[in-house]
Amino acid sequence: MLGESRALLGIAGNTTSHREKWVSSVGAFVGILAVYGLSLWYLADVGALLMLASMGASAVLLFAVPHGALSQPWAVIGGHVVSAGVGVTCQLIIPELFWASALAVGGAVAAMYYLRCIHPPGGATALAAVIGGPDVYALGYAYLITPVLMNALTIVLVAVLFNAIFPWRRYPFHWSRGSTPRTAPSQYPGVALTQEDLAAAMERLNSYVDITTEELTELMELAREHAERQVEHPETVLPGGFYSNGELGKRWCIRQVIDAEETGKSTDGRVIYKNIAGGDNYDTGLCTREEFRNWARFEVIEQNGRWVKKGL
Repeated sequence: MLGESRALLGIAGNTTSHREKWVSSVGAFVGILAVYGLSLWYLADVGALLMLASMGASAVLLFAVPHGALSQPWAVIGGHVVSAGVGVTCQLIIPELFWASALAVGGAVAAMYYLRCIHPPGGATALAAVIGGPDVYALGYAYLITPVLMNALTIVLVAVLFNAIFPWRRYPFHWSRGSTPRTAPSQYPGVALTQEDLAAAMERLNSYVDITTEELTELMELAREHAERQVEHPETVLPGGFYSNGELGKRWCIRQVIDAEETGKSTDGRVIYKNIAGGDNYDTGLCTREEFRNWARFEVIEQNGRWVKKGL
C-alpha cells in the first residue's frame, strides 16, 4: 500500500549523497545572495522591489540540477529575457489583466520552445511583467535589461564559478564531458544491462537527474528497438555525406566526408573526413574508404536540430 501510494504521488528515490544535497543548498544560497546584493547596489530600493521570485526557481535548477538541459546558460538567460519580452508586450497591448497574464505565460512557453531555451522560471518572469504594478510598468522594455538580464547573467556566472569548485559538477554541462574519462570498451559482448545496473549507475553519478530509473529503462528499450532497424554499414561513402558510428556517450561521433577518391570500386580509394559532432569535434582525418565504412554504422541527416538516420 505504501509503495503504491509513493508511485501514485511520484515520490521517486533520490540517489544523491548528503554531500551533494548540501553543496546544492549552499550554491543556491550564494546565487541568490549575489543576485539580491547586485540588485540592491545597482537599482537601490527599486531593485529590492523588483527582486524576481523566478530567480529562486532558477537557483534550484542551477545548483541542484546543474547538468540538466533546463539549467544550461542559454536556457537560463534566453528563457528569462525572452519571457520578459513577451510579458512586457502583453502588458502594453492587452488592457485586461486577466487575459494579459494568461497570454504572457502561454506566449513565453511558445517562444522558449521555438528558441530552444525552455526554462520553467521564465513563466514567472513573464507573469511578473504583467502583474508587477506601476514600478514594473514604468520600466517598459528596459525591464528586459534591468533587472532580468542582469540577474540572469549574475546567477549564471555564480553557477559557473561555484560549480567549478567541485570536479563532478562542471557547469555548463559541456565542460563535464572531458572531466571524468571512461576506459570501458566500446562493446560489451554477453553483457545485458538491467534496471538494477541503471539504478546503480545513477547513484554513482551522484548528481540529480530529472528522470526516473523506470523512464531511463524505457528509453534504453526504445533506443535498442530503434537501433535494430538498421545494423549494416553504409554501402557507399559519398562526398558531403554525414555518417555516425552509432556509439553512445563520449564515443559517439558524426563525421562529414570532405572528399572521397574515386577508383572505380566502392571499397577502394581514400577518404578525407571531418568530425562535426561528438568525440574529437572538428578534427580531420584520412583513411581508406573501407576503413571509413567499417567505422560508420549508418548515414545520418540533421533534422530539427538533431541527427537522425537517413531514410527513416
